[in-house]
Amino acid sequence: MTEPMACEGPVCITCSDQAVRVTVTALHPDGTARVDTGAGEEEVSVALVDAAVGDVVLVHAGEAIAALGPP
Repeated sequence: MTEPMACEGPVCITCSDQAVRVTVTALHPDGTARVDTGAGEEEVSVALVDAAVGDVVLVHAGEAIAALGPP
């Protein structure tokens, strides 16, 4: 498994062509979350998963698609 490439231009790491593991650092009431990608922080949607602060989630195209639970 290779590490995701850093963003070049207007594309974020969580919008790459693969799901990436990120850690939820804050949840917002609108169904979004702040996540730590390991290369910085981003906002993603967590509307499809049940996630809590500290959980690891898989994100693809800015959408959390699976909650893996605490690290």
